Amino acid sequence: MSVSNRNNNSSTLSQDQLYQVLVGPVVTEKSTLAAENHDQVVFQVATSANRHDVKAAVELAFDVEVESVKILNVKGKTKRFGQSLGKRVDRKKAYIRLKEGSDIDFAEFQA
Repeated sequence: MSVSNRNNNSSTLSQDQLYQVLVGPVVTEKSTLAAENHDQVVFQVATSANRHDVKAAVELAFDVEVESVKILNVKGKTKRFGQSLGKRVDRKKAYIRLKEGSDIDFAEFQA
């Protein structure tokens, strides 16, 4: 990998692919506290997405400015189904910090 590729801060995905990066918002106690105290929103994102893709997708979908993106890989839990063992699907979450004055109102996006 060349040095120029590592320092590239923009997404290489098309506009259609960027709309598929965001799977949905995460609404939990922890994400609500992050929104209130740290001006962050939490989204479940595609497992193949990186932070540049997530930033471009949020800015495109919600017309806001993103300050930073932190990504977490959430490992699926191992569960028992009768006598056999199973595993839930691995997920990826993104904590997105918005710049001052930017806000995402999820109430207007509900169908």
